[in-house]
Amino acid sequence: MSKLNPGPRTPDPEPRAPAPGPRTPGPGPRTLVIAGTSSGVGKTTVTLGLLEAFKRRGLTVQAFKVGPDFIDPGYHCAVTGRPSYNLDGWMCGRQRVLEIFSRHAASADLAVIEGVMGCFDGSEGKSEAGSTAEIAKWLGAPVVLVVDASAMARSAGAVVLGFERFDPDLEVIGVIWNRVGGERHAQWLNESLSEHCRARPFGWLPRRDSLSLPERHLGLVTAEEHHPDKKFLDELSELVAQQIDIDMMISLARSRISGVRGSGFGVRSSGNRETGLGMRIANPEPRTPSPEPRIGVAWDEAFLFYYPENLDRLREAGAELVLWSPMREKRLPAVDGLYFGGGYPELYSGQLAENESLRKAVKEFALEGKPIYAECGGLMYLAETLQDLDGVSHPMVGLLPTTVRMTPRRLTLAYTEVEFTTDAILGPQGSCARGHEFHYSTMDPVPASIPRVYRLRQRLGSERAEGYRVRNSLMSYVHLHFASNPDLATGFVEACARA
Repeated sequence: MSKLNPGPRTPDPEPRAPAPGPRTPGPGPRTLVIAGTSSGVGKTTVTLGLLEAFKRRGLTVQAFKVGPDFIDPGYHCAVTGRPSYNLDGWMCGRQRVLEIFSRHAASADLAVIEGVMGCFDGSEGKSEAGSTAEIAKWLGAPVVLVVDASAMARSAGAVVLGFERFDPDLEVIGVIWNRVGGERHAQWLNESLSEHCRARPFGWLPRRDSLSLPERHLGLVTAEEHHPDKKFLDELSELVAQQIDIDMMISLARSRISGVRGSGFGVRSSGNRETGLGMRIANPEPRTPSPEPRIGVAWDEAFLFYYPENLDRLREAGAELVLWSPMREKRLPAVDGLYFGGGYPELYSGQLAENESLRKAVKEFALEGKPIYAECGGLMYLAETLQDLDGVSHPMVGLLPTTVRMTPRRLTLAYTEVEFTTDAILGPQGSCARGHEFHYSTMDPVPASIPRVYRLRQRLGSERAEGYRVRNSLMSYVHLHFASNPDLATGFVEACARA
């Protein structure tokens, strides 16, 4: 008998709704949503264990991550060998979330979606916008709830019941208990569900320090720096296979979407139009097609925060992407434009500063008028000086005349809407897009002589000018998701083609 099924349940004293067997199967990919009761319950570890266990069953698994996260998808990719895509309702809207999901889940046997924060947590407290629950309901996919049971027994049933009743339209099919003390503790946890909850216990995992993932100021250490090795994956997948009813989870996986029309990239129309987010996209005049441009994408331990969707859209718009390392390479690759994503330049500021020839080459590239798009960590690198976590100042590229200072006790975390107040390399004046900010750094005041391209609007209603332009370089703290406005990728590729 499986450890997650301790035996027959005691008959209910009163009639109750039946346990949730499979609803009418939908036409979509087999899908499971792994949600948590809160942040820190172990969703990522559980998800990685499931991904590896499913893969060892011979399944092709496509992973997704709810929300604007860069680190968890890196771990997913390290396990599955496939890029993990973000599904964010606030940034992208329902239509484009469904497009992204349909396009990438179609070639897999099973889709596994890791949630963000707690299941109902999103961009605000009064609605499900940006939450795991929203994505699960859009996809018609069942939810498996991860519960940190380390300090609970029968009370765990009340927690699960609350999640079931908070939104009856959300289908919570089962629970995985995490950080469990042992067999007896697991039995009590399972019994807490038997008389009150529809969700079934799928199994439990004990607390094991060897299976914890290292963390730092912006969350988990990235998979590129702490790649899950064979020993870690062997231990985790064997534990999951032993303790969790994998077969039951596979049998209940489903979704109710069969594909979404209009999922192709680069669709344009004349004039202004509305996106699914209610934002206006301003189209420039049609241009003569240019030869395929080459865009250098900064990629190493310091720069690795990119939405795979952004890179896909650049390729679909006609670009050839060239990966290169600002830390190690002494000269720029032969490219027409540069893309600096986010990452941890503060942790590698010494190495970046020591690579003086490369810093000079980047500045010369910018001053020649070649297009550069830089966000968050990329902005920090293009600044004049970066002061690290120890207060040590390091010279950077020097394109943006300011000093960036690490402020580990001052977090900026916000969804942000961007309106272009003038033409820029990503698009014309009037274009809108959505993204997010997530950084523990601040900038000294940027001289007023540096043009601002963006008007930023955050969820609390505050507005400010940002998006710094120097020649054809655009620098911002905002991580834009190109699916929020598909013309961003096209605009950048066309700018590089004209360079």
